[in-house]
Amino acid sequence: MKPNAHYQNPAFCRSLADRIAEMAKGQIRIMEVCGTHTVSIFRHGIRFLLPESILLVSGPGCPVCVTDQRDIDAFIKLAGQDNTIIHTFGDLMRVPGSSSSLQKEKAEGRDIRIVYSATDAIDTAMANPTKQVVFAGVGFETTAPTIAASVVSAKRMGIDNYSIYCTHKRVPPALDALASDRDMHIDGFLLPGHVSVIIGRKGYEPFFQKYRIPSAIAGFEPVDILAAILRLVEMITEGSPALINAYPRAVPENGNATARKTMETVFDTCDARWRGLGVIPGSGLAFRDEYAHFDAARRFGITFPENCPPSGCQCGEILTGKITPPQCPLYNKACTPVDPVGPCMVSSEGTCAAYYNYAAGDDG
Repeated sequence: MKPNAHYQNPAFCRSLADRIAEMAKGQIRIMEVCGTHTVSIFRHGIRFLLPESILLVSGPGCPVCVTDQRDIDAFIKLAGQDNTIIHTFGDLMRVPGSSSSLQKEKAEGRDIRIVYSATDAIDTAMANPTKQVVFAGVGFETTAPTIAASVVSAKRMGIDNYSIYCTHKRVPPALDALASDRDMHIDGFLLPGHVSVIIGRKGYEPFFQKYRIPSAIAGFEPVDILAAILRLVEMITEGSPALINAYPRAVPENGNATARKTMETVFDTCDARWRGLGVIPGSGLAFRDEYAHFDAARRFGITFPENCPPSGCQCGEILTGKITPPQCPLYNKACTPVDPVGPCMVSSEGTCAAYYNYAAGDDG
């Protein structure tokens, strides 16, 4: 067997699923917070390996999906500024705003470029000194350090035509909001591997100490996910909650101190509005005063009134695990990947897209 091949070994996965079935007593609701987990769970058929008593629900772990409608409209408004080049991750292109999308704006001739790194935006700013280059900043603690590093580099090199519209968010405060919601019933959390690489297991300790809900950091291979679920089921069944790292090969106890320092150099925490969760205290990132020159919202004076999500769209309820995509009246009717109404059907990590691509005919 090749190194690490056991992470996808069907027999090993089956044995883990059997142990989960033996251990589970009564219905158990586990929320996978990360969108990458959601896709991996569907792609590998993990939901169908587990007993019916184990209910996996998807949470607000897709950064594009949780971006507030006003921020989507801000990206679109920035794209309409004269002599401006927008750089964005691909998932944002087709997310509908109130009246347009970045994809539609690009079709109208706006200069909007899909990139994989903020470094590309720095290169564009250097090559186009007479134009404003704006990076559409979305993501959690995973991408925020790289965006912060681009700002530090721009300041050091004296690049003054580069800015970020920052909608970055922090995962632990969102967990707090979910756990404190009286309408929610979550027995355990499957915590995101990517975010955990940055904040470490200790990054979740304040949340865990407050709520004592069984929580396990998990990787993304089938065995990673099933092993973490097994640990959660054991804790739930035995009534012994803990915060564990089931992804030690990638996640250090204290995370990545260098990445966090870079992020904290440029950004401070702030309140942020999440689609489906509303305003969560301390869950966002905002520019510190010494880097305010790189804040596109300030530079362009972008402000918006309250905007409602698209009529009938229930992405908010899906992002909080209150309903599954098939329970949304628009799912696979008015809302499809070809003509999406909400972001959950657009993003590669969106729950609706995962259901559509991997669970055709599943009633949720």
